[in-house]
Order: sequence, then C-alpha cells, then structure tokens
Amino acid sequence: MKWKRSERLVDMTQYLMEHPHKLIPLTFFASLYQSAKSSISEDLTIVKETFEERGRGLLVTVPGAAGGVKFIPTMTDEDVLEIAGDLMTQLSKVDRLLPGGYLYMTDLLGNPSLMNKIGKVFASAFANAKIDAIMTVATKGIPIAHAIARHLNVPVVIVRRDSKVTEGPTVSINYVSGSARRIQTMVLSKRSMEKGQRVLITDDFMKVGGTINGMRSLLEEFNCELAGIAVLVEAEHQGEQLVKDYLSLVKLHEVNEKDGTIALTQGNYFEKGGKLDESSINN
Repeated sequence: MKWKRSERLVDMTQYLMEHPHKLIPLTFFASLYQSAKSSISEDLTIVKETFEERGRGLLVTVPGAAGGVKFIPTMTDEDVLEIAGDLMTQLSKVDRLLPGGYLYMTDLLGNPSLMNKIGKVFASAFANAKIDAIMTVATKGIPIAHAIARHLNVPVVIVRRDSKVTEGPTVSINYVSGSARRIQTMVLSKRSMEKGQRVLITDDFMKVGGTINGMRSLLEEFNCELAGIAVLVEAEHQGEQLVKDYLSLVKLHEVNEKDGTIALTQGNYFEKGGKLDESSINN
C-alpha cells in the first residue's frame, strides 16, 4: 500500500501523540509507510512545526545510528492558566464545602477530559526530570497519577493503606498524617519499583503534607530517588509544613462554612514557572 503524504501525516501525528517520550527510529516510519527516509524527514518537519506553533509539544530529533524522534508533550502558559481558572471556578461552588476545611472533588477527579488536561500540565512541568514512575496513594490520587503517566509514558505505583493478598510481599512504614498528627501505615508491594528509579509523587489534596512525606519515606525504603512532587490542590496551613518543594495548580486559602465562601488562588506552579530546582528536591 502506497501512503499519500496527507495520510502519513495524520497517522504519524497520532502515533507520536500516543507514544510520548518514546524514541522512534526513522526506519520505523519508513518501513511502516513504505517511504524513503528523506520523505519521512520532510513529514516530521511539518509535524514538528505544527506542534510547536500550536503549543502542543516538541518533536526532538536524536542524531546517530541509534537515534530517531521523540514527542514531548508541553502546554503554553495561556492553556495552563485557562485550566487552573476552570478548576478554581468548579471548586469555588458552595455545595463543595465539607467539614474540616475540605472540598468535594470526586466528580472532578472522575472527569476524564479535565484529568487529561491536568495530567499534561504536570507532565509538561516535569518533562526534563527523567521520570521513571508516578507514585500516589489510593484512592483519590489515582486518576491524577494515571493522567500524568499517560503523558510521560511511565508506569503508576499505587501505595495502599493496608496489605492485600494480591499484592504479594510488601514493605510497610508508619508515618505521621496531617494536622491530626496520628500515626498511620502505608504499604507498597515489593514488586512495584526497581532500585534507583526516579519517581514523581502526586496527590489530589495536600494540607500539611503527611501523606506525601510518608510516600517519600517509602522511596527511601526502595532506594529510589524523588524526582518531584505534583499536587492538584494545596491548602494554606499556619503550622509546620512537612513538604517544602512541590508544584501545586490551585491553592485553597480559606473555607468559611458559616458564610459559604471558598477563597482560592493559583498554586505555586506559576511562581515556579512550572519547573522545580532538582538540586533543592534531592537535598
């Protein structure tokens, strides 16, 4: 079958977007479309220019015999601002108020379109962090973790509160949870990670950072490295903050149950420019 250029461009674009961060040899496309490498190179130039002009991502060329092309999803500042604004609009609805200063977020976490956008926001921020896996704790962090993992093309590691037979041998730690300062347990299967992996931790809501700090301790048990922390919503807290270096998309300042008001602003994602200083993370 002889592919027309228009057909190659559509199919090639779809393949690249479905395999982010994967190095694809030009010979793969040449064989797939039965075309000369020179024609494939011209096609990729068109795709690259379109991606970059539209702010959809970067198409990186790796030279050499073992080289090829790699699609890196990115987002423009305008797109991130729009997503954060939409999220704040949704979260500011009074019927989301829950006792203890929390917000009802389950419906948003179950929205595949919104989660896909948020996943791309954080994947774009950590595109150069050499992530090997995304870690979260069951259950509400799972949709965010999978959304980020989809755009970084890495596996998801799910930490649980108790051990399950289906997990096999596990490692468990005790940690101090949140402002209540209670000792709790988290468990992770020994088969979940390999030694030396760089892991991005994510969660839907962070108040003091006890849960995230617990996951950070688990990484040490597995001899893995923290590559970053991504939080959907952080709550302003007057006391000690257990986590220092992280990215948040939205910040919850105050919940007034009596007046029915919710004060939200953009998270520190915008202050940090969507990037974290790796030296500060690893220290």
